[in-house]
Amino acid sequence: VQLQASGGGLVQAGGSLRLSCAASGRILNNFVMAWFRQAPGKEREFVCAMRWSGGFIRYTDSVKGRFTISRDNALSTVYLRMISLKPEDTATYYCAVDSDGSWYHATIQYTYDYWGQGTQVTVSS
Repeated sequence: VQLQASGGGLVQAGGSLRLSCAASGRILNNFVMAWFRQAPGKEREFVCAMRWSGGFIRYTDSVKGRFTISRDNALSTVYLRMISLKPEDTATYYCAVDSDGSWYHATIQYTYDYWGQGTQVTVSS
């Protein structure tokens, strides 16, 4: 599986962006798709995840109500819709795939065996 992330950019606080993660290769329904982010000087943190079949969606508390993860089966693409962006959302965003589908460990980055290259999101105040 190869992942190609895109859609990052510079936006003012309160603005919105939609990130995309296009997957090539065979995506199975039990795969877990996730977004992580890493701000300068900080560890990579979990943002959200969903099972490719469409169930089991989970968000970290700081983005609940503002971020939405979704996928397009036909395009093999996962999206992250972000609204009401805050300066603290500034980070490089990475998409990832866990081919074992271990939902119990969905928030742990080491669970994921495929990663995209990252796309930069910068939110100005």
